[in-house]
Amino acid sequence: MEVSYENEGYDNDYQSKSKGSILTRKNNTMPIWGNERTMNLNTLILTNIQSSHYFKVNLYELKTYHEVIDEIYYKVQHLEPWEKGSRKTSGQTGMCGGVRGVGAGGIVSTAFCLLYKLFTLKLTRKQVTGLITHCDSPYIRALGFMYIRYTQPPGDLWDWYESFLDDEEEMDVRAGGGQTMTIGNILKSFLFKLEWYSTLFPRIPVPIQQQMEKKMSEKYPPVVEEAPRRINIPEKNFRDREDHRNRGDLSDTSRPRERIERRERSHRDYRDRDYERKPSHTNSRERSPYVSRRDDYKKSSSRSPKYGSSKRRDRDDYKSRSKY
Repeated sequence: MEVSYENEGYDNDYQSKSKGSILTRKNNTMPIWGNERTMNLNTLILTNIQSSHYFKVNLYELKTYHEVIDEIYYKVQHLEPWEKGSRKTSGQTGMCGGVRGVGAGGIVSTAFCLLYKLFTLKLTRKQVTGLITHCDSPYIRALGFMYIRYTQPPGDLWDWYESFLDDEEEMDVRAGGGQTMTIGNILKSFLFKLEWYSTLFPRIPVPIQQQMEKKMSEKYPPVVEEAPRRINIPEKNFRDREDHRNRGDLSDTSRPRERIERRERSHRDYRDRDYERKPSHTNSRERSPYVSRRDDYKKSSSRSPKYGSSKRRDRDDYKSRSKY
């Protein structure tokens, strides 16, 4: 059911450009969820924003909503909280490193300075809707969605983001370039991931997170891969092949029946010969007295201190007998 905004100053142009359930809100004033002073930003990032020259001098001169949009169009080139190469994290632990020192955080990005500038303007629902449906720059839309993520109640995030989850408009979100993402993927990251480039979004309560996951699974059901189709081969071929293997009277040129019988006969002959063989050579050597005597000579390896080895003693005895 669409709500008419004729009494609140909404023209037909605005209604035609709007998407999803964002027009179902009757009140044009947007609530601020969480800390109304810090916009739920990280303390280190907020301190660097408020003390930066760009925010205090350049953005201070911008007084209207349209001037800030033009500044976003010309100055924003990524969505990280820090400029490339300015954040020194050596020797620090997580997000807690260098919280007391402003300079330890690095140079805060133009995108987050303008995001906080939008927060100081206290945007209305119509202005936020104009941000996320802007057609000039995807970075204007991205900062509008980031403003919603930081300031709106967690229960309203799905209503804001649902119609844009399939948006295919692309942008480079990394400082220095190198990581292109679509609007839809950025919103999915905002909903289901707490971290965004070394900073944290406000936490979403677990029941609301579970509800969003359920809605996401209903919107994008998991794709079940179909099993590959089996080719139906007629069973006749297999039967013919089995019959051909089992039939022995067929004339097969590769393996004739006579050759098979000859091979089996030769195997039987060799088997019978094994049973008729004579005793082994080793057994005959054991029964020979000469072999046993020679083995005794080999085993006798002791040396006598007077006569030397047993072989030398036998040789001397033989020489003494030959003299007589």
